Amino acid sequence: MSWNSHSNVSIVRRFCLLGLFLLNSIAAHAEESSQAGVVPTHDVRSFGAAGDGKTDDTAAFQKALDAAAQAGGGTVLAPRGSYFFAGHLNVPNAVTLAGIWQSVPAHNGLRDRGLPKPTDDGTTFLVTEGAGSEEGPAFITLNTNSTLKGVVIYYPDQIADAAPQAYPWAVVMRGKNPAVLDVELLNPYNGIDATRNERHLIRNVHGQPLRRGVLVDAIYDIGRIENVHFNPWWSMKPGLFQWQMANGEAFIFGRSDWQYVTNTFCFGYKVGYKFIASRSGVCNGNFLGIGADDCHTALVVEQSAPFGLLVTNGEFVSFHGPDPTMIEVTETNKGTIRFVNCAFWGPCNQIAKIAGTGTVGFGDCTFTQWGGKEGTLPAIQAQSGTVLVRGCEFRQDRPQIQLGKEVRRAVIAENVFTGPERITNESTGNVQIGLNSSGS
Repeated sequence: MSWNSHSNVSIVRRFCLLGLFLLNSIAAHAEESSQAGVVPTHDVRSFGAAGDGKTDDTAAFQKALDAAAQAGGGTVLAPRGSYFFAGHLNVPNAVTLAGIWQSVPAHNGLRDRGLPKPTDDGTTFLVTEGAGSEEGPAFITLNTNSTLKGVVIYYPDQIADAAPQAYPWAVVMRGKNPAVLDVELLNPYNGIDATRNERHLIRNVHGQPLRRGVLVDAIYDIGRIENVHFNPWWSMKPGLFQWQMANGEAFIFGRSDWQYVTNTFCFGYKVGYKFIASRSGVCNGNFLGIGADDCHTALVVEQSAPFGLLVTNGEFVSFHGPDPTMIEVTETNKGTIRFVNCAFWGPCNQIAKIAGTGTVGFGDCTFTQWGGKEGTLPAIQAQSGTVLVRGCEFRQDRPQIQLGKEVRRAVIAENVFTGPERITNESTGNVQIGLNSSGS
C-alpha cells in the first residue's frame, strides 16, 4: 500500500471518529433537553380518586389540579372510570385536565341498543351540583392556557322524557387561550360559556346541550370554534325533545371581534345560531360550513357589527314550529350579514324575513322549498333596510321576493327563477331589478 493510501485511510478514520463523537454529543444533548422539558403528569387516582361512580371525587381532582399548578403546569390524567362529582373544579393556569379519549366519543342511543353506556367506557364525569338552578359555579372553570380534553360530561340525574332540570354551565372559559378539545357534552342543561376570555379554542365537541350549547361574548381577541356538533343523541323522547325545540339555542354570539366558526352543526333547537347585542357589543366574524337542521329558525340576527357577519357554504333546514323560517333578521339590526354559496331546504314558510336598517345579502345561494301550506308566501320578505339578491337559484314555482315600503335600497339581479318572475316591489327607495332568468 502506498503512502497516499495509508494517508487516505487515516483521514477517513478520523472523519468517522469525529462523526461518531458528534452523534453521541447530539444524542446526549437531546436526552438532557428531553429530561429537562418533561411535562409532569399527575394521575388522579394517586390523589385518592375512586372512579367508581359513587364516591365524590371532587376533592381528589382538585388536589391533583393544584399539584400540577404548583409544579409549574402539566397534565392531570383521569384514567378510564366514572368519576362522581358533588362539587365543581377549577383548572389552574397552564394545566390540562385529560381523559383517555383521543377523539370525541359518541354515545347516541346506546341504552336502547344495548351498547356501552357513558359510564361503561372511557373517562366519564358524573355531574350533580347545582340541580334546579342556572345560577352557581360552573362544573369546570378553565383559565389562562388551561385545557379540558378527552372526557365525557354526563348529568345522571337529568330526565330523558320530561322538561329538563336547570343546571349551571358545564364549562366556563376565562383568561387567555383556554381550550376545550375532544369532549362529549352528553346532556348538560348549559354547555360552554365562552365569554370574557381571549383566543378561546373549542374543537371537536359533540353532544346534546338542552338549553344552550355555546355562548360567546366579551371577546376582544379572536375566538375559534371548530367541528362542534349538537345532535339529540342522548334523548329524542317527546317530553324532553319538544321542550328543547321550544326553548333550546345551540350557538349564541354577543360581542366578539372576529369570531372564526368552522364546520359546526345543530339539530332540533328553537334557534340554531343567534346573534345578539350584549352590554359588551355585537359580533362580527367568519362562519364557514355551518349548518342547522330542523330548527324552528335556523339563524336569527338581532344585531350585528357594521363590518359584518360572513356566512359561507352554510346549510339550513326548517320545517317545524309555529312559523318555520330559515333566516330572521329583526328590526333592531343595523349591521351587515352576507350569505354566500349557502343552501336552504325543507318545507318551511319562508327562507328569510328581513327587517332593520342594515344590509342583508344573498349571493350564489340555492333556495329549494318555501311558501307555507298554501304556497303563497315569498321566499324572501324584506320589510326594510338594504337587500342584495344576486346569482341565486329559486327552485320552486312560487313567489320569490317581496320588498316592503321601507326598503331603502335593493339589487335583485342575475337570479334563476323556476316559473315566471314573481317579485313584489312596494319600495319607494332605489331598487334595481334585472337580468333575471325565468322558466321551467
